[in-house]
Amino acid sequence: MSTFLDIRRAAGHIGAEIKGIDLSRSLDPSAVQEIRRALLAHKVVFFRGQTLDHAAQIAFARQFGELTHAHPHEDAPPDEFPQILTIDPRRYEERYGEGYRELYRKRQYSYYSGWHTDVTAAVNPPAASILRAETVPEFGGDTQWTNLVAAYEGLSGPLRDFVDRLRAEHRFLAGHQTTGQDGKLVKRVNDNLLVSVHPVVRVHPETGERALFVNPGFTDRIVGVSALESRRILELLYEQITRPEYTVRFRWQPGSVAFWDNRATAHLAPTDLDHLDVQRTLHRVTLIGDRPVGPDGFVSEIVAGREFTAESLVVA
Repeated sequence: MSTFLDIRRAAGHIGAEIKGIDLSRSLDPSAVQEIRRALLAHKVVFFRGQTLDHAAQIAFARQFGELTHAHPHEDAPPDEFPQILTIDPRRYEERYGEGYRELYRKRQYSYYSGWHTDVTAAVNPPAASILRAETVPEFGGDTQWTNLVAAYEGLSGPLRDFVDRLRAEHRFLAGHQTTGQDGKLVKRVNDNLLVSVHPVVRVHPETGERALFVNPGFTDRIVGVSALESRRILELLYEQITRPEYTVRFRWQPGSVAFWDNRATAHLAPTDLDHLDVQRTLHRVTLIGDRPVGPDGFVSEIVAGREFTAESLVVA
């Protein structure tokens, strides 16, 4: 039981809500440690009723680690806050035009459609992400998270032994065949390639737990097998990581904050708002991560690009 905070589990395998704390204030070291323990145990933690602006969100996050730049392909974060990625469909459509919506299957209310772990195209994906809600609709727009440790542990022993030895290539626009009609977004990705090879199973650097480390958003192929074998293996693993029993669903309200361990989770943006004209604006920061390590000691390798740090990866 918590000594300092009111921590209440949100689902059977993942998620907890933390009450009785004001994230806009500098936290006592014991509270920081308690939140960190809750994050490691529950993979994603939620806070409600918070009053945060960009500066306060950054200050809160810095108590848990160093922050990355907003996004590898973001060249216009909010003034004076290069760490902030604002998730608002109008920003992307203004920048990339109608091609953005077509490329992402007419997605309006998130940066990417589908289950994903943040920025696994980088050789050192973010250790954690912190997302706060500024404006959300009165209904809908929920986000879901899945526990990749529980998904791994739910596999049979022989299958765990098999995937422990696999590697996979991750990139932006995984599986997308680019054409000359794809527009500004694809050009930006191709001009600033970020491609890495990760272990399919990642050993968590703090808990020692093993987690499946593939996701439909970024994993392009399994290395060393045929295209057909790669597709079948990934289909099996994607079905496993998205099983409902490993997930939690969060209803956003203004002032809500979600803080997730990006080394042990994937998440799914909302899919129920695209036919509606409603506003949904959230702001994300991410903590710099390390290179994933597999059960056999394999350390993630760069294919293209460089590590994801506090500096922008965008080439001017």
